[in-house]
Amino acid sequence: MTGTGPRTEAAPPEETGDAGRSRRFQVLTRGTARPEGGGRAMGAHAPAPARQWPILVVCGAVLLGLVLVAADVTRAGLVLVGSALILGAVMRRLLPSVGMLAVRSRFTDMITYGVLGVLIVLLALMAQPHPVLEIPFLEDVVRFSVR
Repeated sequence: MTGTGPRTEAAPPEETGDAGRSRRFQVLTRGTARPEGGGRAMGAHAPAPARQWPILVVCGAVLLGLVLVAADVTRAGLVLVGSALILGAVMRRLLPSVGMLAVRSRFTDMITYGVLGVLIVLLALMAQPHPVLEIPFLEDVVRFSVR
């Protein structure tokens, strides 16, 4: 077969004639790099839940917020959900290792958690009836999008 069909993996260095490493890129990925700061939050001596405490704190706060929303305490529940995401952004910035809270790069995680958290909190505070916060620009956006 001369060049027909896709290759599934790069040729080993011995087949390319190079004594060193092949200059070809591998087509088949052999492993996945852990995100920056994605190591254990505690040492290997600790049990698994303790090693992943940052994600458990954020998920626990979000779960508690959703329980509050289900119990008809909507505004407080949504503020708790948004605050949990903001807490996740702060932990991602300040802690060297956050375990499974690290999904992407540190910068991308901080921006994603922070922006979503702030938006959820702002929209929860603007919820009708009796909004706690009035931001005319966001009210216009909501009115325009709901029409």
